[in-house]
Amino acid sequence: MKNNYNILMNKLVKALLILFLPFFSMNFFSCSRAEPQILYGFIELVYYPGRAGPIERYSFFILPEDDDGLDNLEELILYHDREGLRWLFTYNDWIRHEEDGKTWIGTRSIAMRNNAPLPRGVYRAVLVNKGGENSERSFTFDAPEISPHEFPILSVEYGQFHIETSYPINHLIGYDQHGNLIQVETVTELAGDIRNLRFHMAVRTIALWAEDPILHISALTDAVSIR
Repeated sequence: MKNNYNILMNKLVKALLILFLPFFSMNFFSCSRAEPQILYGFIELVYYPGRAGPIERYSFFILPEDDDGLDNLEELILYHDREGLRWLFTYNDWIRHEEDGKTWIGTRSIAMRNNAPLPRGVYRAVLVNKGGENSERSFTFDAPEISPHEFPILSVEYGQFHIETSYPINHLIGYDQHGNLIQVETVTELAGDIRNLRFHMAVRTIALWAEDPILHISALTDAVSIR
């Protein structure tokens, strides 16, 4: 009798597993197959010094979200459909930027052939995860084609620094001897003793990062020695 009872119970357990296994499987995989989301995106115009004047480069970043974590993301594609332009960035290509507890992904090196200006208008960003699910979001890049700000100037001589800028927000960026960024200081005065800036001893060169967040334009000067 006991053996018959055990056999009957084993058959019942197997039957229940067969009945409910598809249900559990569908619920398990439904979470991992959620589409990624683009919560916000922007393009920013950055001016760099060039031989014949400032050179335009573009930063493109999005604020992504994925139920399985950001490591589940695979590709980020930027389109300008009207001009037929396309840029592809993979997990190994893009930069991850942390700010206020949020993670942005993107690039700071978009350029047009022959340093031509990036077309204004509507752009379309597509985010793809490792499972192949994707979502897209459109946004407008409307930075002025001619900057209202002159390219900023940073000079250091005999222990004194001097800044010329019309940008509303300015930062001094400190690099070590290998060119690694190790310190950022907000500019509070446009001239003075370099020692008042209180840079770390490892800082060998500094550059000025000037930005206008309303117009989405910035400028980065060449680095100059402070040691």
